[in-house]
This record gives sequence, C-alpha cells and structure tokens, in this order.
Amino acid sequence: MAIEKVRSFFKNFGIEEKILEYDQSSATVELAAELVGCEPKQIAKSISFLTDDGPILIVTAGDAKIANPKYKEKFHTKAKMVPGEQVEELIGHGVGGVCPFAINDGVKVFLDVSLKRFDTVFPAAGSENSVIELTISELEKYSGASEWVDVCKDWE
Repeated sequence: MAIEKVRSFFKNFGIEEKILEYDQSSATVELAAELVGCEPKQIAKSISFLTDDGPILIVTAGDAKIANPKYKEKFHTKAKMVPGEQVEELIGHGVGGVCPFAINDGVKVFLDVSLKRFDTVFPAAGSENSVIELTISELEKYSGASEWVDVCKDWE
C-alpha cells in the first residue's frame, strides 16, 4: 500500500507521525481542505504528466491550474497528463493519493511557485485519505524536487 511506503519514507526522517489519516476521502482539493480545516488553495496537489524524458510530477497550490503556454515553454512539449489507469504504475501512487514522496525511481518532481505564498501546505501522503502538513522548505527537502517552476495560472 502506497501510504505505507510514504510512512516508511518519513520514518527515515523521524516525522512519520505527522501523517494525518481520515475515515473519509481526502482525494480532491475540496475534500482534503474540509478535513484539514484549511483553505483549498493550501492543499498541495501533485499532477502527473508524460514527457519525452518520462513521467514527471508538478506540485501546485490547490487553486492553481496548469497554464499550457507556460508548461510548453518550460518542458518544450504540450501538457499531457498521465492517464488515470497508468498513474500508480508510472508514479508509484494511485489517483487521489499521488504525492512527491516515495515515488518510483526516475520520476522528476517540480514545485510550482504558486506554493511559495504559504507557510505550510498539505500534500497527500500516498492514499485517498491521508495528508501531511509540511513547511515549504520541508516540502522542497522531502520531495527531492528538481527545481521550482512557474507553469500555473489563476492563483495570483
């Protein structure tokens, strides 16, 4: 189960107890925000894309949307999401629990600048009913992000 991979990952840093699990689904930005008690924009959503170099994850603020022109300028290809039925195989977590922790080898992670306006954010933790609260510097550290990117719109 992917949440156990994430729990094991965070155990290496001594913060596995920060994972919050719920009886209800936190699989969407709105559901997660309601459960956590924050604004939807503070949910860090991980979106998976296919590129010529393989699958990538872009972690964005909950209120941000991918801006196709910005994406194409950065990655030199049209934004093509990983089909839902391939997400778990290619990324390592199923839809609703995708996060940038304990993912498959070779998946590059990018953090969108839309996240930088928050002190803490809530990404998923590997399952449809889990999140973890992290500071932006913790997110940067634990995600192993390749770099910060500016590929979103509608959040400013």
